[in-house]
Amino acid sequence: MRREKDSDTVADTGSTTIGNRLSPTFQLKLVGEGLLVGILGGGVVTLYRWSLTMAEAALRTITGAAAGHAVLIAGWFALLALICIVVCKLMLWEPYTQGSGIPQTDAEVMGQIDMPWYRVLPVKFAEGTLCAFAGLSLGREGPSVQLGAVSGKAVARGLRRGRGEERLLMTCGAAAGMSAAFGAPLTGVLFALEEIHKEFTATLILSVMTSSVAADYFVSQVLGLEPVVRLVFVRDLPHSQYLLLILLGIVCGILGGLHNKGMFFAQEKLYSRITRYVPYARLAIPFAISGVAAFCFPSLMCGGESILELIVSHHNLPFMFICLLLLSKYAFTTASFASGAPGGTLFPLVVMGMLVGQAFGVAATQLTSLPTVFVGNFVAMGVAGLFAAVVQAPVTGVVLAFELTGSLDALLSVSLVSIVAYTTVKCLDVDAFYEHLLGNLLSVPRQQVSSNGFSGEKVLHIHTVGTGSRIEGKKIGEIDWPASLRIVTLTRAGVEIIPTGDTEIQALDELLCIMSEGYEMASQQWLWRMCRGSVMGDTLPKSYN
Repeated sequence: MRREKDSDTVADTGSTTIGNRLSPTFQLKLVGEGLLVGILGGGVVTLYRWSLTMAEAALRTITGAAAGHAVLIAGWFALLALICIVVCKLMLWEPYTQGSGIPQTDAEVMGQIDMPWYRVLPVKFAEGTLCAFAGLSLGREGPSVQLGAVSGKAVARGLRRGRGEERLLMTCGAAAGMSAAFGAPLTGVLFALEEIHKEFTATLILSVMTSSVAADYFVSQVLGLEPVVRLVFVRDLPHSQYLLLILLGIVCGILGGLHNKGMFFAQEKLYSRITRYVPYARLAIPFAISGVAAFCFPSLMCGGESILELIVSHHNLPFMFICLLLLSKYAFTTASFASGAPGGTLFPLVVMGMLVGQAFGVAATQLTSLPTVFVGNFVAMGVAGLFAAVVQAPVTGVVLAFELTGSLDALLSVSLVSIVAYTTVKCLDVDAFYEHLLGNLLSVPRQQVSSNGFSGEKVLHIHTVGTGSRIEGKKIGEIDWPASLRIVTLTRAGVEIIPTGDTEIQALDELLCIMSEGYEMASQQWLWRMCRGSVMGDTLPKSYN
C-alpha cells in the first residue's frame, strides 16, 4: 500500500509541469508553431521538388541530344565525374547529409545528435538536385523529411524554444516534409508518429497534423492538387478471390525482406570494403552506372517517373518485362543508396511496389478467371504491401495507398495485404529498414538476449521512453525502480540490448518490463508517468521508495 501512496506523490511532483503542458494556451501555442513549421517546411520542400523536376528535365534533354554522338557522350561522363566530386566534397563538409536523412532525423529526435540546420538545409538541397541531374536512382522523400525536420529546428531556434519542444517541432517538420513530398498529408502524419517519434499524445498529434496539412496546402497551391502518384482502384475484389490477397501479402513480405537484406549487404559487406578515397570511390560506382543507364536503359534513371508512367498507361505489360524492370530498378537503387549518396529510397520503393503488384496481377489474371481490370487494384496493394514489409510501418502503408487511390473501397484489401506482408517479414526476422540504418548511425552494439532470472507469477509489458520524459538520459542504476518491476531488455533502433546499471536510457527506447501480477496496475501507472514524453523537458522526480 505504501508504494501506491508514493506513486501518487510522484504524480503530484510533476503535476504543475503536466498541467502547463495540457493547458489550452500551451496547446494553442504549439498548434501555431506547428503551422509555422508546416509553412516553412512545405515551402522548402516545394522548392526542392521544383528543383528536382527541373534537374530531371534537363537531364533527359541533354542525354537525349547526346545519344548517338560519341563526343557528346564522353562529355556527359566528364560532367558526371565533376558532379560526383562536388557532391562528395559537400558530403565531407556536412556529413549529416549522407544517405536519406531519415535516420539522422530519428537520431535528432532521440537527442543523440545535433544537426547544424543552417548547413544541412542548403547542402542537402544542393546535393539532392545534383544527384537528380546525374540520374541516380534515389527518392526525394527521405531528403524531404530531413529538410522539413531542420526547418522545424530553425523555427525552434528562432523562437528560442527548449530542446524538448525543438524535437517536437522537428517531428512536425518531418511530417510536413513527407506530406509535401507525396502530396499526402495523412501519410505525413502517420509516418512522423509511427516511424520517427513513436509516441501518440494529443498535443503531438495536433501539432503534427497542423504542420502536415499546412505543408500540403502550400504545395498544392504551387504545384497543383494531384498527388505525386495517382493510383486507380476499380472496386473491391470479390471475397471469393481474397486468397489472392493473402498470397500477395506473403510475396510482398518475402520481397521486402530480400530488399532489406540486399541493401544491408551492399552497404555493410560490399561498399564497406572500399576504404580508400572515401566517399569518392564509392559514389563513382552509381555515377558510372547512371551514365550507362542514360543511354542504354533511361527508364531506370532518377526515382522512377518513367516506370510510373509506363505502369499507369499499360496495365497488361508482359510478365517477364515487369520482372526485368523490377530487378533492374532494385539493383540500380541499391547501388545508388548503399554508396551513401544523399538521397532516399521511398519513391523507388513505391515504384517497385507498383511493379510487384502489377506482376502479381498479370499472373493472377492469366492463371485464374479474374478480369484484367483488377490489375490496377493489385498495383495499389503492392505499394502498401512492400512499404509495410520494408519500412515495417503497416498503418502508414495503408494510409499511403488510400491517399494515392482516393478510394475507401481499397481499405479492406490493402489492410489485409499490409498485415500479411508485415507478419511475413517479421517471421523472417529481418530488421526494419530505417531502424537498421539508425542502429548503424548510432553504432548500437548487437547483443544476444538472455534471461535475467526474474521468476514467479509475472506479467510482461512494453513501454516506449518519450522524448523529454523523466527517465531520459538517466542510467538504469540511478533510478529507484519499484521492487515489483524489472527491465528485461531494452530495444534501441531495432536492436535488443541486455541492460545493466550503467545502461543510459535514451528517448524512443522500448523497455520490456516484467512485473509482479499483484502490483501490475501500480507498476504500469509508475512507468506511464516516468516514460511519458514532455516538450517541457521534465526532469526525474524524487526517489520512488
